[in-house]
Amino acid sequence: MIFDDLTDVYEAMIDWPKRLAVEGPFYRRLVERAGAKTAIDVACGTGRHAAMLHELSLRVEGADLSPRMIQRAQQTFGHSDTLRWVVRSFDQPVGQPGAFDLALCVGNSLALAGDLEIVGRAIREMLLAVRQGGSIVVQVLNLWRLPDGPCVWQKCRRASLAERDVLITKGVHRCGDWGYVDLVVTALDADPQMRCESVPFLGLEAEQLEPMARQAGAAQVCFSGGYQEQPYDRLASTDLVMVASK
Repeated sequence: MIFDDLTDVYEAMIDWPKRLAVEGPFYRRLVERAGAKTAIDVACGTGRHAAMLHELSLRVEGADLSPRMIQRAQQTFGHSDTLRWVVRSFDQPVGQPGAFDLALCVGNSLALAGDLEIVGRAIREMLLAVRQGGSIVVQVLNLWRLPDGPCVWQKCRRASLAERDVLITKGVHRCGDWGYVDLVVTALDADPQMRCESVPFLGLEAEQLEPMARQAGAAQVCFSGGYQEQPYDRLASTDLVMVASK
């Protein structure tokens, strides 16, 4: 299961205050425009986005395939009538159709689906989960701005995990239509160890996502190149962000 046994590494390698400071205004605008009161994060990881939406006074459900991620989310943010956590894949039904105003699948989670059939199912289930007039948000890494071949190293962080001092190095590379997240975790103590992981992900295109959303019931589909809602440029944008509304 992707990242299930790397929950601590995943949490340590992201500067969450910086990231959410960038992304937060986008979600506040979206919530205000939609008049959203309820939301679901269908691949919530350790729960940071779900908790951010909860802080905006929404009733929120966070779901993830990884039990360890859900356990960490619940430990960090608690569990209540207005913030709940469940173990569930993003291509499985979320329960009562139309129960939410907003659904999101961000952080490149959808690109980790493995194939386009699963991507299509996930988008369909997200749109089923939101009411008429509700919206879904999908954000993936724009693979096409990367050169084909060499790894682009993005982060190098020192952290303490399980009482061990470690160095976490993360990069991405592209090989044709596939991308790979490359992780190297090196212990820095008296018993040095190294763990390497290379996780594949799909290079998703706007031209693939839009018909999936339309067929699943979206009346409006918009794309941008990031959380500032700048125009999407296939060869230059860091991200591909889709907002689809019923």
